[in-house]
Amino acid sequence: MLSLDKVFDAQTVLKSIIRETAMVRAYGTAPDCELYLKPENLQITGSFKVRGSAYKIAMLSDEEKQRGVIACSAGNHAQGVALAATKNGIKSLICLPDSAPISKVEATKGFGAEVCLVEGCYDDAYQKALELKESEGYTFVHPFDDENVIAGQGTIALEILNGLDNIDAIVVPVGGGGLISGIAYTAKHIRPSVKVYGVQVTGAPSMYNAIKKGEIESLDAVSTIADGIAVKTPGENTYAIVNEYVDDIALVSDDEVASAILTLIEKQKMIAEGAGAAAVAAVMFNKFDLKGKRVAAVVSGGNIDVTSLSRVIDRGLRNSGRSTSLLIELIDKPGQLNEISRIIAECGGNVTGVHYEKGNTESVNGCFLRMEMETRDFEHVNLITQSLRDGGFKTV
Repeated sequence: MLSLDKVFDAQTVLKSIIRETAMVRAYGTAPDCELYLKPENLQITGSFKVRGSAYKIAMLSDEEKQRGVIACSAGNHAQGVALAATKNGIKSLICLPDSAPISKVEATKGFGAEVCLVEGCYDDAYQKALELKESEGYTFVHPFDDENVIAGQGTIALEILNGLDNIDAIVVPVGGGGLISGIAYTAKHIRPSVKVYGVQVTGAPSMYNAIKKGEIESLDAVSTIADGIAVKTPGENTYAIVNEYVDDIALVSDDEVASAILTLIEKQKMIAEGAGAAAVAAVMFNKFDLKGKRVAAVVSGGNIDVTSLSRVIDRGLRNSGRSTSLLIELIDKPGQLNEISRIIAECGGNVTGVHYEKGNTESVNGCFLRMEMETRDFEHVNLITQSLRDGGFKTV
């Protein structure tokens, strides 16, 4: 059974394997509260997952270690298992969904594991891992629904409570529930007054639905940029712990996650993957009553593919009014582009792209001009749009 003694034992066992990540004060990210970040994206494998997997593997019997271990993962648990197994001289086979970022697949191989790509999402990889476990005799290392894994994740709460005095709340991303189970169980037993809040994304609300409906629910499909928490079915153990110890759970959208990733890059100089930024997104967009509170948000991982990061940044810029595109209908004659550019420049906008398009306009001599530009915020976008209209141009 999970116990506080087990969490403290995990802290001792993990000292030679993990990095104790220091709390970071996040200025300018959430002005209504005093926000601190627990940067598990700076962990050895780029994610908190190494804590639970390493403690689980350390607790295996000699016979189990001899047979080797198998795991399934969207990428982060895979790297944790691979690293822990390699350090213990154990063979590891990891089943990953074929949608996992290339960076996570290659990193898993780099830590010494054999990789099996499975078509579909995490749950499909899970089923494949169970099949191979039975046929090959591997020891299965569950990514979240295991007491030793949960105890390993609970060491994060010990570090948060040791690093911050008078903390009011801890905000945690939720996939299968291993991370928040360990944190909530530990925090509530040491300091019951601390609120623990969970965050899922609207495209994968399995634990959220389970808690709201009072029973475990399996989603038909998941779709989100936060691949690390894209889980169809929460664990039975984790559901029970979340139901007992977590104060509330909320949802954030992919757009809110993208904005949080961008904010962490710009204001904290910190790279987070989608799942890693979910807790920060919840704080930024006021999903919980945290006004005037001292809050810790767990940045659970930073293993985001560079190409994905580029798309997320673009999306975040557009969602915050920092980048915009205006389609202008006008008469096709000399001097139009010069006048439009002058108006945008006078408003302080920076043109980054100009596209001439013929189309179905009211005038036979009409055309469309698409202007891509960098802007300060939505108020700035409205100023430019209105100034163009005042100048006699029709924005579509």
